[in-house]
Amino acid sequence: MKVGFIGLGNVGGKLAGSLLRNKFDLTVIDLDKKLTKSFFDLGAKVTNSAKELAETVDLIITCLPSPQVCAEVMEGKDGVLNGLSENKIWLEMSTTDEAEVKRIGKKVIAKKAIPLDGPVSGGCHRAATGNIAIFVGGERNAFEKILPVLNVMGKKILHTGKLGTASVLKVITNYLASVHLAALGEAWAVAKKSKLDLNKTFKGIAVSSGNSFVHETESQVILNGSYNINFTMDLVKKDLNLFNELSKKINTPLEISPFILDIFKDAEKKYGPKAWSSMVVKRLEDKFNLDFRALGFPDELVDNEKEEKGYEI
Repeated sequence: MKVGFIGLGNVGGKLAGSLLRNKFDLTVIDLDKKLTKSFFDLGAKVTNSAKELAETVDLIITCLPSPQVCAEVMEGKDGVLNGLSENKIWLEMSTTDEAEVKRIGKKVIAKKAIPLDGPVSGGCHRAATGNIAIFVGGERNAFEKILPVLNVMGKKILHTGKLGTASVLKVITNYLASVHLAALGEAWAVAKKSKLDLNKTFKGIAVSSGNSFVHETESQVILNGSYNINFTMDLVKKDLNLFNELSKKINTPLEISPFILDIFKDAEKKYGPKAWSSMVVKRLEDKFNLDFRALGFPDELVDNEKEEKGYEI
C-alpha cells in the first residue's frame, strides 16, 4: 500500500517517521521544506501538491493543526479532493470537529473514495516510537484494510464506530487531560506551600488514587522546569473549544469545562500561544512566587517502551 502523509509537525512527523522506519512506500508534503527534505533524505518521496499526492497513493493521511487548515488542504484547487478516485482512503488524524470531518467525508464519498477519522492519544514521545493509541471511525472494511499501517504508527488501535465517533472520543479524552493538567497546578502549589518533598510527592501521587497519565508524564517536565511536553497552549485551547462547542450542539450545558477553558486562555495570554501547554501551572508559580523544581526529572519525555507491532483492542 502506498501512503501519503500531509503535515509533518510535532505529531505528524513522528507518525510518518514510524511508517518510513517500517519500510512503507511513503510520500510526504509540508509547508516547511526543511521537514520534507529530512524525509526525502531518509527515503521518502516528496510531492508538490496535496492533489498530486492523492493521485499517486492509496491512503492519504492528514495530520494538521486545525479544522480550518485541513479544509484548505482538502478543498483547495490543488487539494486532496481533486486528486481522489475510487477506493482511495482518506484518514484524518488531526484532532478535529465531528461535523467537519463528516462534511468533508461526504465530499470524499462523492469521489467514490472512503473517509476515516483517526486521531491519536498518548503524547508525542509515544508517537515517536509507534506506541501511541489510535482511535478510528468509519467503515469497518476500510479500517481493516489500513490496519497494517495503523499497527506501525500506534500500539493500541480502537475502531470506535461510524465516521466522526473517533473525533468525539478524542475531544473527550483531550478535555480530561486538560482538567488533570490544570488540577496538577493546584496540587503542586499546595504541596510546595506545605513544604513537602516534591520528589516524594511525585511518587506518592503516582501510586495513589489521584494518579493520572498526565501526572506520570507532564509532572516530570514541570518538576524539571522545561515544561516541554511538545504540545502548545493554542492547541489545548482549540481542543477545549471543540469540546465546549460539542456540548452546546448536543444541548448539554457543562460546569467545569468553561472554567478550564478560561484558565488556559489566561495562561495563553500570559505566556503566548506557542508556550508549552504544561506552562498553565506556571500561573500559580508566578501568583504565589513559587517554583515546582525537583532534581532527577527529564527536560523532555522519552518513551522507553520497546517498539512492537500494534493491535486492535
